[in-house]
Amino acid sequence: MKRVNIPFISKNVEIELPDETEVLSMQTPQPLSNEAQAIQQALDNPIQSLPLEQIVEAKKTKNPHPTAVIVISDNTRPVPYTSDNGILWPIIERLLHAGVNRRDICVLVATGTHRAMHEQELREMIDERVFLHGIPVINHNCRDAANLSHLGSTKRGTKVLVNKSYLDADIKILTGLVESHFMAGVSGGRKSVCPGLLGEEGTYVFHGAEMLASKNVRDLNITDNPVHEEALEVAIMAGVDFIVNVTLDHAFKLTGVFAGHLVYAHEAAARCLRDYVAIPLDKQYDIVITHGGYVGLNHYQVGKVAVVATQAVKQGGHLLVVGDNTDVDPVGSLNYKTVLYLLKLFGVEGFLRLIQSPDWIFIPEQWQVQMWAKLFAQIPQEHFLYYSPQFEQQHYRIIPGFNGNDLLSSANQYTQSYDSMSKVIQYGVLRALKQLEEAGISKPSMAYLADGPYGIIVLDN
Repeated sequence: MKRVNIPFISKNVEIELPDETEVLSMQTPQPLSNEAQAIQQALDNPIQSLPLEQIVEAKKTKNPHPTAVIVISDNTRPVPYTSDNGILWPIIERLLHAGVNRRDICVLVATGTHRAMHEQELREMIDERVFLHGIPVINHNCRDAANLSHLGSTKRGTKVLVNKSYLDADIKILTGLVESHFMAGVSGGRKSVCPGLLGEEGTYVFHGAEMLASKNVRDLNITDNPVHEEALEVAIMAGVDFIVNVTLDHAFKLTGVFAGHLVYAHEAAARCLRDYVAIPLDKQYDIVITHGGYVGLNHYQVGKVAVVATQAVKQGGHLLVVGDNTDVDPVGSLNYKTVLYLLKLFGVEGFLRLIQSPDWIFIPEQWQVQMWAKLFAQIPQEHFLYYSPQFEQQHYRIIPGFNGNDLLSSANQYTQSYDSMSKVIQYGVLRALKQLEEAGISKPSMAYLADGPYGIIVLDN
């Protein structure tokens, strides 16, 4: 048997796999040797853009005392905003040196449709010098109509309502992390504005059923990707003067810093990312085993690895996933659970017909369920095995798939035990092998996706 280690946030879990299992991993990126120096070099040599100092000087010709807004991600993204690899203070420092008054600088948290961050959370995430200088840090609120301005509509019909604090600033700077994104291709860049600073209604088109049905909506792809194109169109409408985006390794060390033009700096970051996270494949497997990784705090987030695995598993094959769902609600929000249960009840065809009906009323977070539907268009629900130590029996009644606890003895079911993960995988593989043999497949192929949602399967076709 092969022993592999799954690095969850709570603890590392070791599982055993059959010897014939192919272990598929992404490349190990080389972290930057001097992170602070790399940040300064990126700011000194921006991509297809003037340096920040020159941008400030140009703004001064219209307003001698220009205001600046720096957009940051919330704590659902591990963007380095403090310590030696922090990108926030070097930006502020350059604005100050260029003559922007500290009272005219604002840090704006691009929460999208997420909740506002509390002060203590902000202080833990942001360089303390921001607070010592009295620079305000505010949360975007997608439901606060009084602080949204209407810029018109996109070609696809998104009603563009954007945060006023952002629009009113003379100098608009975006920051963020570029990682693989199963809808927009990659995160970062334009996503700081859309959906980061968008009104809630605008996210309905951005995450709408028709848009997500496109075959070009997938990890690492921004070519002809309607989600990427929509976000970029909104960001251009709102205006962006400068971006600072980063790429990271699994230890959250910087692998790249990309400053400059909204499009070109972001594309450079996306190329860097693809070089090490893409896992090229020229075949698919009968059985695929993987995990939800750090990001899989709940079942909602585990959807990311399900989409990755969809590329690796054969039509009608089997997928086994374990997750460390440590969130307050290990499944997700009420909206998510409601729509997920509809997918479980109606199946893929019935579910897609329902949400694409003109009578359907859009429900926030249905987009994540639609991404799960991509998996169940590839394999039957009963061929998907899921196990989480935090899940109780009631949770499995909501989610599609086979309950991993059913493979354990009654004494070992629902015990919140990480030790049961290895047993569930072992028994799950035996269950899949038996079903494949009954279907006439005597020597099935098997793969383990070691990086969970982070290593992205790219099929040759």
